Amino acid sequence: MKKFMTITGLVAPLDRANIDTDAIIPKQFLKSIKRTGFGPYLFDEWRYLDHGEPGMDCSNRPLNKEFILNQSRYKGAQILLSRDNFGCGSSREHAPWALLDFGIKVLIAPSFADIFYNNCFKNGILPITLSSEQVDQLFTEVNQTSGYELEVNLTEQTLSTPSAENIHFDVDSFRKHCLLNGLDDIGLTLEKVEQIHAYEEQRQQEVPWLFT
Repeated sequence: MKKFMTITGLVAPLDRANIDTDAIIPKQFLKSIKRTGFGPYLFDEWRYLDHGEPGMDCSNRPLNKEFILNQSRYKGAQILLSRDNFGCGSSREHAPWALLDFGIKVLIAPSFADIFYNNCFKNGILPITLSSEQVDQLFTEVNQTSGYELEVNLTEQTLSTPSAENIHFDVDSFRKHCLLNGLDDIGLTLEKVEQIHAYEEQRQQEVPWLFT
């Protein structure tokens, strides 16, 4: 997992509440357990006018021009701004995979579904919870300003707006440590690899019949 420190990115405003994981990545795309290749199918039923299936060439599919992420103004957005209860529904880990593969590295909303929230941290995405009033303010500024960018500083736990306003956000210290150091569950385990090997050698001496 890549380290996350500071990102300055374009913000896309997805003004909907209760966006579930089936909307983020529909069920027909869950056949692969690879973490890549899901970006073209992110929000598939909202981005395209036809029905999507795995393996389709999305470059020629008819686009819903009204959908935010299809608008040229938000092309290349790395920060997604949304409303309450983002990521509700089933616990599919493919949802953060699809967001990250598309290029989204930061999510901002008043609240997130618990399992989705945890999955984001484990896959290198920073979900930021702000008050409804702060989110309203950001929606207003994004809609009024073309090319609206935020600087996200995880170390300082701040969002810096184009008007030089700094907005503080809270994040669990352990999750922050993992993102800053690029540590997922496997990476955390590998930090203890010497202790693991030492334990295995000790066990092999204590109960050698288990290793024959």
